[in-house]
Amino acid sequence: MDARFSIQDTLNKLWDKMAEWMTEIILKLPNFIMAIVIMVFFYFLARTLKRILQQFLLRRIAQKSIQDISGKIAFIIVIFIGFFISLSVLGLNKLLTSVLAGAGVLGLAIGLALQGTLSNTFGGLVLSFMPKIRINDYIETNEAKGFVAEISLRNVVLRQTDNNYVIIPNSKFVENSFTNYSISKRSRIAVKCSVSYDSNLQQVEDLVTRIIAENFEQNEGETVEFFFTEFDDFAINFMTRFWIDMIKIKQEHDARHKAIKLIKTHFDKEGITIPFPIHTIEFSKNKPTREE
Repeated sequence: MDARFSIQDTLNKLWDKMAEWMTEIILKLPNFIMAIVIMVFFYFLARTLKRILQQFLLRRIAQKSIQDISGKIAFIIVIFIGFFISLSVLGLNKLLTSVLAGAGVLGLAIGLALQGTLSNTFGGLVLSFMPKIRINDYIETNEAKGFVAEISLRNVVLRQTDNNYVIIPNSKFVENSFTNYSISKRSRIAVKCSVSYDSNLQQVEDLVTRIIAENFEQNEGETVEFFFTEFDDFAINFMTRFWIDMIKIKQEHDARHKAIKLIKTHFDKEGITIPFPIHTIEFSKNKPTREE
């Protein structure tokens, strides 16, 4: 009999508890609807922001993969903001605090485990927004040089002039310096040569300066420079510097090739000698003796 009454009391308490829950749900129903509305609003806001970024802001990024990941990151951030606001509307402040704490611990663990990968990823994002490096630019680093073929979230791929590819991790690329030959359309190159000691040095200077100026157009503020550099063992060395259009390394090779041919041709016409080293070899008159 006592057991029957105990079960009845338990059922009554359970029913009362469910009634309290139903009452609480009814009272929270406006907040619940508001939370759903907020999530839907932030979902469409995230999609719109992603579309705007891809259409306008991300046009400067050459790599499609980086465009996609940047749009997804913006989408996820907006969704998380909407999620946290919804929890706050529902009055789940304790749950919100627990979620934030858990996210912080999880983020720390992931960051420590994948610090190398994350460093490369952020390096890729930095490189994508840098105006000083673009696809097809010719660059030179401490380890390699070539044309930029790809900038991904993990590495930079350089295509060398021999058509081999060099892959450099983004973190290593960002930390070190590099030279970009494609930023400026004009560059100055130097060609070195030498003449014999019996040459007329003023004639040499005037001749080289004239033929370089006639064959390589110099813009305003640019001049052909000529310098005798040193007295060598067999000749007097000189250097001439001049400006050329150069966004690829091949243009430098072509210009230097042309300048060397011009200098040699005109030196031959004017009788100016480009000396070569002379070595005297002496043979001993004493023949080696043969031991018995």
